[in-house]
Order: sequence, then C-alpha cells, then structure tokens
Amino acid sequence: MDTVEKLLDATERRIRQNGYHAVSFRDLADELGIKSASVHYHFRRKEDLGKAVVERYSKRFFEALDNAPDPLAAYCDVFEHALKRDEAICLCGVLGAETRGIPDDVAAEVKRFFEDNLAWLTNHLGDIGNAAMALSSLEGGMMIAQSLDDYSIFDRVRAELLSKAAQ
Repeated sequence: MDTVEKLLDATERRIRQNGYHAVSFRDLADELGIKSASVHYHFRRKEDLGKAVVERYSKRFFEALDNAPDPLAAYCDVFEHALKRDEAICLCGVLGAETRGIPDDVAAEVKRFFEDNLAWLTNHLGDIGNAAMALSSLEGGMMIAQSLDDYSIFDRVRAELLSKAAQ
C-alpha cells in the first residue's frame, strides 16, 4: 500500500473516531512512521487531505451499490458494515455534524455525498421524503447504536426500513 492510501486510511479512521479537528499532520506522520513534511508533500493543506478522504469514501460507498440484486438491502449493508466491521459511524455523518466548523472544500464534498445519497434513494423509494427518512434513520441508527454500544438498535432500524420499502 502506498503512502497516500495509508494517509487516507489513517485520516478516515481518525475522523470517524474523533472528528475532523482531531486529525493533525504530526499525528498522522507519527502513526505512519514518516516525517510531517512527507504528509505535506502529498497533501499541501489539511483541507486537501479531508476533501480527498471524503471523495474516496463516497466513491467506495456508491461502488458497493453497483449491480446489487437488492439495491436497498445493499444500501443498508454499507451502513451496517461501517458500524459493525469498522466499529465506527459514517464518515460523512461525523463530518455532517461538524459542517459549520470544517473548511468549505470539505463541507462541499460532504454536502455532495448527502445529495447523491438522497438522489439514489429517491430513485429507489420514489420521493424525497422517503429518501430523507431512510438516510436519516440509518445515520441516526448508527449513532445511537454506537452510543449505546448496542448494535441491535441499528438492526431494528434496518429491518423497519426494509419492511416499509417492501410495502
């Protein structure tokens, strides 16, 4: 794995665990065993790194939905894997909560992520209200499940969402 991918992985993990402002080039360099100048070589500013992390996250998110036999189940799976496998909530959920305090470039990518999610869900659920409810339920379900250390909360949200979509 090259240095850029390692930096993106470490940054994503740190943001998902502690938020955007908990990320520093010095800490990333220490974690990867490189010099801080090496981080700056690849990403001039923290904003550039944050934007790249969100772009990669969004790309991977939607790639996971490509050619899924059951698109809505696959959509829920992306959130479930993030919560249970990574033991973290959605990167853009964290950054969305911090929107007013993060750089404009990063906030714009987070906004695009949510707009793309709403468009995708609207296409599969029929209207923006149902799309917003589904996205809010999954993001909130992740946050509550993690806060209470009880993944069954998310499982119930997921089951209810899929049941309503099937009706």
